[in-house]
Amino acid sequence: MQQTANPAQARAWNGYEGTHWAAHHDRWNAVNAGFDGPLLAAASIRAGEQVLDIGCGAGATTRLAARAAGHGHATGLDLSGPMLERARSAAAEEGIANISFTHGDAQVHDLPRAAFDVAMSRFGVMFFSDPAAAFAHIASALRPGGRVAFLTAAEPEGNEWLTALTALADILPIGGFGTPGGPGMFSLADPGTATGLLRTAGLLDVRAEHVQAYGTWGRTAEEAADFLLDSGPGRHLLGSVDPAAQARARRRLTEGLGAHETGGAVRLLSTGWLLTATATATAAG
Repeated sequence: MQQTANPAQARAWNGYEGTHWAAHHDRWNAVNAGFDGPLLAAASIRAGEQVLDIGCGAGATTRLAARAAGHGHATGLDLSGPMLERARSAAAEEGIANISFTHGDAQVHDLPRAAFDVAMSRFGVMFFSDPAAAFAHIASALRPGGRVAFLTAAEPEGNEWLTALTALADILPIGGFGTPGGPGMFSLADPGTATGLLRTAGLLDVRAEHVQAYGTWGRTAEEAADFLLDSGPGRHLLGSVDPAAQARARRRLTEGLGAHETGGAVRLLSTGWLLTATATATAAG
């Protein structure tokens, strides 16, 4: 990877967080795949187009974009080495040739100017240290008339996995986790903030559509609780308390998730903002 403007995120996604997501890429995709339809519809990728997938992770959305682009090309960009390794393997296993993956921080990576028809992301643009600079940089990589389709996390209370975690606040130091506008996944939960940043980047026709989807977190409540608590945030919270408190938290979370267990799966509702915009000649440089 070249330089990064966000060393804390780079450490996380090249450490435990990235390793966990890479090892459990199928399960994380089951959590988020319900948003793929709206995202791909908004991106409206046509045959022959060049697509940039930001924060592509293990490459599920990049592979979808590559198939839609036909004789075009899809480039996945992420700062997680472990996830990109998994992304390359998955693309090779599926025989997708019009695809490539780049290790880099989208805020500062040396993107070719006016090279892409579409910039898209499934929950990969909420972690920039300077989102205004990041979106301006991404806009410069779009051709005039190029399209943006970004999914970002919406209101924390609309995410049942977070509701389940915050029910443990008397056991775990939940604190400001899930605060709208704060650092992390809910930094763009306010649609006015998100659309304002895209307009400041020189993009036009900026819109925010509220979207919802159910994700599968496990086959049983116990499996879903283990998965959630073994993820980066869950692991951090558990590491802040003693073993007895950890056991209480795990039991209570399992009980709470039991209400969502049906038909051999635990399905939880999540919410997002689908941000769309169009590049101008000025934005493309």
